[in-house]
Formats: sequence, C-alpha cells, structure tokens
Amino acid sequence: MITLPANPIFGHAYEKVCADCIARWHRLLGEDVFFLTGTDEHGSKIQRKAAEAGKQPQKYVDEMVVFFKRLCEKLNISFDRFIRTTDADHIKVSQQIFKKIFDKGEIYLGTYSGWYCPECETFYTEKDLKDGCCPTHGKKAEWLSEESYFFKMGAYTQKVLDYLEKNPESVLPAGKRKEIINRVKEGLNDLSVSRVNVKWGIPVPINEKHTLYVWMDALLNYISGIGYPEKEFKKFWPADVHLIGVDISWHHSAIWYSILLAAGIPLPKTVFVHGFINTESGEKMSKSKGTVIDPIELTEKFGADPVRYFLLREIPFGQDGNFSEAALKERLNNELANGLGNLVNRTIVMIEKYCGGKIPEGKVDAALEKKLDLGKIKNHMQGLEIHHALSEIFSFVAACNQFINDKEPWSLFEKKAREKSAVEELGNVLYSLVDSIRIIAILLQPFIPATAEKINAQLGVKAGSLKECEFNLLKAGTKTTKGGILFKKVE
Repeated sequence: MITLPANPIFGHAYEKVCADCIARWHRLLGEDVFFLTGTDEHGSKIQRKAAEAGKQPQKYVDEMVVFFKRLCEKLNISFDRFIRTTDADHIKVSQQIFKKIFDKGEIYLGTYSGWYCPECETFYTEKDLKDGCCPTHGKKAEWLSEESYFFKMGAYTQKVLDYLEKNPESVLPAGKRKEIINRVKEGLNDLSVSRVNVKWGIPVPINEKHTLYVWMDALLNYISGIGYPEKEFKKFWPADVHLIGVDISWHHSAIWYSILLAAGIPLPKTVFVHGFINTESGEKMSKSKGTVIDPIELTEKFGADPVRYFLLREIPFGQDGNFSEAALKERLNNELANGLGNLVNRTIVMIEKYCGGKIPEGKVDAALEKKLDLGKIKNHMQGLEIHHALSEIFSFVAACNQFINDKEPWSLFEKKAREKSAVEELGNVLYSLVDSIRIIAILLQPFIPATAEKINAQLGVKAGSLKECEFNLLKAGTKTTKGGILFKKVE
C-alpha cells in the first residue's frame, strides 16, 4: 500500500516486485491467491499538497494514481485488485469498523496535544523526536492540540505482546519482530483516530465534524480490498503475507493488530518488513542530492525483467540494499545475457541445425538432473528467501551451460555420420538441454515472467506449473521456434 502524494520511487517498485514474485510463486504451486495492492489517498498531507497545486483533493489523487498504475503495468505486476482508499466500498468498511469498535466502548472523545509530523501523519512523544524532528523524515514536528476520538489501544498491549511472542513468524525478519516486541513492552498509548482540521478524509460515522485519522482509514484497506465481511474475505483472510517497508512497520504491526483485535478480526499470519534501497555508497536516496531513481524511467531504459531480476537477486529480502546502474548492467550482461540468454539461444540453434527444428528423442542426463535442487528452491521461497531461490535457479542455468561445453554437441554431430552411438548421444544431450530449459522457464515465471513466456514460445510449450518440474516430460517431435535474443547486452 502506497501513500500518496509522492511520485513512484524505487522503493515502491521494489515492494511491488517482491509482492508480485511471492503471489506468482504461490499460483505456481496451484494455490488460490489474492494479491492486493493500491494507494492510500486521504489525510492532511494530501489536503495540503492539493491546495498547493490549486486542485481539489479528489482531482489531485485521481491524477497521481495514474503514475502508480503505470508503474504496475511497466513492471508486469499481477495484482488481483488495485484498491484506492477513496473507493466507495473502502469508505463503507472503514466507517463500519469504526462504529463497531465505538459500540464496544473502545473509542472515546477527548483532546489530543502532541508533536505531529505532517509528512508521515504520525504523533510522536518528545523522546521519539531527534532534535525536535521526525525520526523518519527529519522534518520539524508540529505541536497540535485538538478535539479527537481516541481508540483504547493501550488496553491491547498484552494481547499484542502475547501474539508477537507466541508466533515467531508474526513479524519477519526476526530482528524486526524483536524491535516491535521491545517497543510494545513499553506499553501502547491510546491512539487518536480522528481529526477536526482535516476535511479530506472519511467522515466519522457518529460525528461528521471529524474525519478518520489516516492510519485508522488506510490500514483497513487490507480487509475492505477483499470484500469484508463477505465470502471473498472469509476465503482469503487472515493474510498469509502482509508486505511493508521498515519505516512504517510499527503502524502495520502494533497499531494494525490492535485495531483488528478490537474489531474481533483474526491477525495476519506474517507481516514481512522489507528494507530500504539506498545509493551505491549506501546513503539514503535524496531528491536534493539528485540520487532518487525513477523506476518507470529505469524500466523503460532496461526493460521490466532486468529490473525485476536485479531487485530480487541483488537485495537480500528483509535487508537494506544498494542500487547502481553499473551493478544492474553487470547482472544483465553476465547472468541474464551470457547465462540464461546464451543457454536458450545456443540450444534452440542446435535443435534447428541438428534436428530440423524438432525436439529429438532422448532422455535427460542423470548427472545434469541432479544439479537442480528443487527442494532447496521450494524451501527458500517458503522461508521468503527470494534472493537465495533465484540464485539456486541460476546455479542450474550455469550447470546447463557447462553441460554444453562438456558434451560438445557439435562434435557429436560430426561423428553422427560415422558412429551410430553418436546419434543417440546427441539426441540425449539436446533433449537434456531443452527439457532443462523448460523447467527453468517454469521456475522463472514468478521472477521474470515475460522472459519465461518468450522461452516457452521458442520451445513450443505452454506455461507449466510446479508439478511439471519433472524431467523427461517434454514431448519429442515438438517444433521449436527460434526467437530474438532474450537479453541484449548494454555498455
């Protein structure tokens, strides 16, 4: 979920690509998946930015959301729904949940005074501030005092703590869970959940002078987006994976858990906290320093799959990572072009040259077959170790390229006319390669889906499922089609 009004940044692209990879993987397993993403569009920051632009807030967010949908399109993001918190069903659910918690006596009217960061729309205690500034954005906090409805979040301290401590996968990576636990142990404060000075928001159902505080509104998209409380919601909730950035992990764990507990709704199974993407030197990307990367421009320059591949392979999932075009080019040239692209091209060319463009009779080489550790790949994905899973797949790509060098199919073809055994051996070698590539294409669908489609087209096969990652399933006689180069090298 992305908070407007900012234009898409590289971190947005990273989060969406990771979520898409996880969703596609589970579809590959044959599971029924609902992948939700979208934009958070209410609050004081948007109200202020719209006024600065001389536009009504609704018009302003309508224009801004176009860029995020375009980002999803460019990166081939396979969401099932793109929700906007201005959607009518979300507004209805948000008001229902507020009323439900209020009717339980868990929301009361009071006055709030405190330090407020308009950038992340969060109140901080004085000890949380750094030299009077927001600890996340570094901007001066504002002192606010106003009438507000409060959610009795403090009453949920022990329940939230119990859930975190009893469920090791409640927040991942483990270090982030420990940080949240330590903070919850200090005690949760009651949460201000309405505003009287912010008109751009969802009206509080019991008092329309107030609008819902943005964090009371935005978090609820995760249930409104799957049709709470109807059939779709009952099918897919609780969420298996709730993916969020480190800067708002508190809101999406402690605050979100408390709201759900108050509403009598099960908690998500895992909140996974991904890291930041920094500059090559490890510094935070900055507009003022000119180090911000436009993900749409980058994708147009290098293509979606090279960008996806870099993000998923380069950055250990759950940790911060650095970006440079030089590093992206190196992976593109060496691993995608020289590795995968070369493997597919060499194999299809040999099938055409030596077998008339038809997959020969043969059996996959037993030694090559053992080079693919499917169990290891599955375990990595189950543990959300995306970078390790992709590395393991490309280890098999390298093994296939080495197999070509070791077996020298061109020499076998030359021997074919005079040695009968060479005919069978050549067929086995080429069949081993093309069937291995079929399996590689299946495994790469979650990571670089467009490339997987191109490979399937050249092999003359349809996209397979994980169940079809068995060797010797490719039908002999299938017509191959030489396609263009999968990846062009860049200088």
